[in-house]
Amino acid sequence: MKQFIAFVKKEFYHIFRDRRTMLILLGMPVVQIILFGFAISTEVKNVRLAVLDPSNDVVTRKIIDRLDASEYFTVTRRFHSPREMEAAFLKNKIDMVVVFNEHFADGLYCGDARVQLIVDATDPNMSTSQINYATGIVSAVGQEMISPGIKLLYNPQMKSAYNFVPGVMGLILMLICAMMTSISIVREKETGTMEVLLVSPVKPLFIILAKAVPYFVLSFVNLVTILLLSVFVLDVPVVGSLFWLVVVSLLFIFVSLSLGLLISSVTRTQVAAMLASGMILMMPTMVLSSMIFPVESMPLILQL
Repeated sequence: MKQFIAFVKKEFYHIFRDRRTMLILLGMPVVQIILFGFAISTEVKNVRLAVLDPSNDVVTRKIIDRLDASEYFTVTRRFHSPREMEAAFLKNKIDMVVVFNEHFADGLYCGDARVQLIVDATDPNMSTSQINYATGIVSAVGQEMISPGIKLLYNPQMKSAYNFVPGVMGLILMLICAMMTSISIVREKETGTMEVLLVSPVKPLFIILAKAVPYFVLSFVNLVTILLLSVFVLDVPVVGSLFWLVVVSLLFIFVSLSLGLLISSVTRTQVAAMLASGMILMMPTMVLSSMIFPVESMPLILQL
């Protein structure tokens, strides 16, 4: 046991004396969680909205006021003819136009009311988000008049950070854990010191575990840092059990470290280990983890 502890201390010393390794281990997760937490978002804000409303009745004014009051849209213009609308689109002065038919309020009760959303679809993803937000607001106004309200569970503000930040946390932990453990062992192979370690009295299994323990401890420090940044900087609350969140995260860290050890056993250079842990793990993690695309929409074999 003393020999195992000595190997663990040796690995800690090796990590702490390398400033670049410390920067990657402790600095990169902080930068990534802040950068990705603010940058990755599906929310659309401050859309330049225009209105073509020949009816100008109580209902259309209520819909327009509701759109303008939301954080997603800003009503910038009111048109009187389709020509004005086309000219504004060509000059890139607006992003969306809401068009009401004449006598909208009267047609609402007999089924003749019509609302048309005209969107600049240069960016298909952005235009789809704009349409969804506008449709939700217009529908909500109509439902307030004829049906009960809508209740949104778990994320009533519809904040994308509540969905993306946990995914980014998992992505960062996997990349850091797998990358650093794979590089640490491959470095021993390149310098020729791995053979020296293997002929020592300590069993090879304990040598591998001794190299993984420091990264497990530092990954736990990263986990605490990421959770604190998520709660106090990105405003993502931890509503469930903090204890089980930590337990599952530690299990995730252990699996990520094991992946790094697996990569280190099949690669011979640090460059190959970096590519395997960074590129090969990153794409499947992002695409198949439900951070971007829902798992339920994937074929069964990929869900498993």
